[in-house]
Amino acid sequence: METPVEQPNRLLPSAEAPQTAQPPVRFVPTPSAPYRQQHRAARLLEEPDVPDPAAPSTAEPPPHAFGARVLMWKQDPSVSEIGTRKAFLPGVVLAGPRDARIAPGEPGIAAVEPNAFGDFVTQPDTPQFDAVHTFVVVRQTLTMYGRALAAAGEAHTMPLPWQWNSSTDTRPLLVFPHGLPNVMNAFYSRSQACLKFGDFIPNGATERVFTCRSFDIVSHETAHAVLDGIKPLWLQADAPPQTGGLHEAFGDLTAIFLALSQLDQCEAVIAQTKADLHDKSFLTDIAEQFGLALGNSTGLRNADNDLKLSEAGTQVHAISQVFTGAVYDVLADLFAHERDPGREDCAAVLHRVANYLSGVLLRALIAAPDAAATYADVVNAMLQAVTADGKPAAYADAIRFQFSRREVVEAGHGGPDAVAAFVPGLPLAARVCDAPGARQDRRSCCGTMQLAEYDCAERVLAGEAHLLARWCAEHGRHGPGLSGPPAAGTPAEPSMLA
Repeated sequence: METPVEQPNRLLPSAEAPQTAQPPVRFVPTPSAPYRQQHRAARLLEEPDVPDPAAPSTAEPPPHAFGARVLMWKQDPSVSEIGTRKAFLPGVVLAGPRDARIAPGEPGIAAVEPNAFGDFVTQPDTPQFDAVHTFVVVRQTLTMYGRALAAAGEAHTMPLPWQWNSSTDTRPLLVFPHGLPNVMNAFYSRSQACLKFGDFIPNGATERVFTCRSFDIVSHETAHAVLDGIKPLWLQADAPPQTGGLHEAFGDLTAIFLALSQLDQCEAVIAQTKADLHDKSFLTDIAEQFGLALGNSTGLRNADNDLKLSEAGTQVHAISQVFTGAVYDVLADLFAHERDPGREDCAAVLHRVANYLSGVLLRALIAAPDAAATYADVVNAMLQAVTADGKPAAYADAIRFQFSRREVVEAGHGGPDAVAAFVPGLPLAARVCDAPGARQDRRSCCGTMQLAEYDCAERVLAGEAHLLARWCAEHGRHGPGLSGPPAAGTPAEPSMLA
């Protein structure tokens, strides 16, 4: 039997070839140059190098790189074309996540730790993701309005304090993403200094809906907290109906403005509507997933509507949509006025116009009366803001036309042609006003507007207790003498038996 001839292995050096013709065999693949560069950068983040003693002592240290990348829902989970995307928070974010103004509530979801790069990128549909997403939307809302005031000039700069903040109380707003198990709502509570979000299983469904995952709901409730820090009396149920409508409208408009503060969402809106903001899009449907869970064909509210103030009555839910719809129409008008595809990308124009209008609205709310504010008060303050900013007449015309069309203000200052008789700088008269003594109807509003702490119930109970104490004092019922039953044979006063 012949011995088989063994073929040389072409992958190994032959015995006859000089050993220096090929580098030694490595059993571990050599990392590529880009991988080595990334690995070095990662090691710098995890284990900073020891300072070189030979380096000059006068060299300034490099600036510390603050900021964190996060993964979040950019809209409601039901808006599949947007989905989850990464975002960047430029400030200091610590484990929780938390910062100086926002912190996780306890007990609640366990604190989420950042990864080795200082980022909060977690798996969707987990409590950790919900904690990160909720924090991010609250932070982005506060940042958006802070930037709007900063852009308006030093005279408007303010830190947007929470209602309880003072020189001796700088507590943050506490956030409870899973704070209301099996509750179909969410709310901002001043007394608890927190935001709480519910979760529930809709009828006939198996999947649980988490309101904290809704970009719109989180920004809406955060807006209540922002406005309560500026105008504490506006949230009370005994305020006029239009004042309550301003609170709810500000929540819905904040959801719209926050979406448009992000260029990727502006691009999605432009692509979906072909730059026609009155075409149907996810932007105008507020809280789509929650609305579907309630059996609606769209979200909880539609910002692109034609409601007039005379049609709303005292129902705050309806009144708010009048104001929201008017501001959305103003946004569409300003976008159409500024749009010039040959010179600037439509998404960039929408981003710029929305950022400016959100600042005008916030400044107008700040300038409005501290109590019993009306829609006309805010509209006139918006007109003053665009005039002071030196904007073209088209800006004031859009505000005036859309709010007069909604029966909020008169179109002009009298004369046969009220539109032509408009005098810039003079306030417009209110057209439809709340009836004297009108009470708010807060049914169908969000959880914030339905909390007992804002409906004056405690004040009513305290008033009843005060009347009882006064009656007792007037009829000799003084505490120490009534610690036990009357002694035997002691006649009771006739007035006490009445």
